[in-house]
Amino acid sequence: MPVRNRFAELLPEITAWRHDFHEHPELMYDVHRTAGLVQERLTAFGCDEVVPGIGKTGVVGVIKGKSTASGKVIALRADMDALPIHEETGLEYASKTPGKMHACGHDGHTAILLGAAKYLTETRNFDGTVVLLFQPAEEGGAGGKAMVDDGVMDRWGVQEVYGLHNMPGLPVGHIATRVGGLLASSDEFEIEVTGKGGHAAAPHDAIDTTLVASQIVVSLHSIVSRTVNPIHRVVLTVGTFETDSTASNVIAHRAKLKGTVRTLDTENRKLAEDRVRRVAEDTASAFGATAKVTWTPGYPVTENTADEVAHAVEAARAVTDSVDPETPPIMPSEDFAYMLEARPGAYIFLGNGDTAMCHHPAYQFDDSAIPLGCSWFVELCERRMPAS
Repeated sequence: MPVRNRFAELLPEITAWRHDFHEHPELMYDVHRTAGLVQERLTAFGCDEVVPGIGKTGVVGVIKGKSTASGKVIALRADMDALPIHEETGLEYASKTPGKMHACGHDGHTAILLGAAKYLTETRNFDGTVVLLFQPAEEGGAGGKAMVDDGVMDRWGVQEVYGLHNMPGLPVGHIATRVGGLLASSDEFEIEVTGKGGHAAAPHDAIDTTLVASQIVVSLHSIVSRTVNPIHRVVLTVGTFETDSTASNVIAHRAKLKGTVRTLDTENRKLAEDRVRRVAEDTASAFGATAKVTWTPGYPVTENTADEVAHAVEAARAVTDSVDPETPPIMPSEDFAYMLEARPGAYIFLGNGDTAMCHHPAYQFDDSAIPLGCSWFVELCERRMPAS
């Protein structure tokens, strides 16, 4: 069950696109060069429609099959943005912009979807419509949400949506996915604790905010160990702890905690928010202090739907012998989740071999993974919308 021979032929060209994107990383919604090249190539391939500016700087391409009588419309998604990281790979095509790097492989995702687009426009061996979604700002900017909010699903009548992400640690040639939560939600909280400042020599005349905030930190971690069902995954992290004094002989008047909560289902997501608020407020109150909790919802759970996972796995098994349909979930977050909230679909992991993990300055995308990624996208479309 090999990858399609056409992608072995196209690999040098697709790799050249990827290296060019890698040399010129762009952040968040400021992906004008990348989006411009995507638009230019989709037009050159002969897409039936190419529309820039969706979700601010996203690009949509439309490819109609030899027939569209089935009425089926499937969307394929790739993210385009890089990270604010200084690259340390030493590659010939390393980033030319200090402090910016494709350290999560979005250059590879974009190149893979372009390769699939080139093939699909050449063959059109399907009955239906493929909608290509090249999105900005996955890295913290919710570009997927911006495209959904801009009406991308309704405007093009998308019925299902699929995407992929390279995965260091999985061998090249391997595809993994699962039904349900694949990646976690990620919410942020800030807790401002106010007590009564004073002199370190007279703690009885103060309300020690540092002590109160420390008790809150300890108690917050009981949420995971004593409130959440132990067979469920929840990660709570207090990342920063600051007081309004740096003097050793001062009892601070205010302290501020910041952290994140990650869950794999909406029920525990809501439970965690409720418990963080109650633990912070009630613990502070017990010491005579107050706590103000600010909760900032982030990316939702990336939750694959069962039928679409079955389609994704079927396509994967047609192009590789190495498929895991029940891979364990992981706790990073991903804004493809917004697209899965809007439409049924599936997200897969594409093996990237033994390299540094994503978001590391030495991370490298493995170009030998490109043919499999392209083949999976194409196989998926042709199997979901078989030509008559």
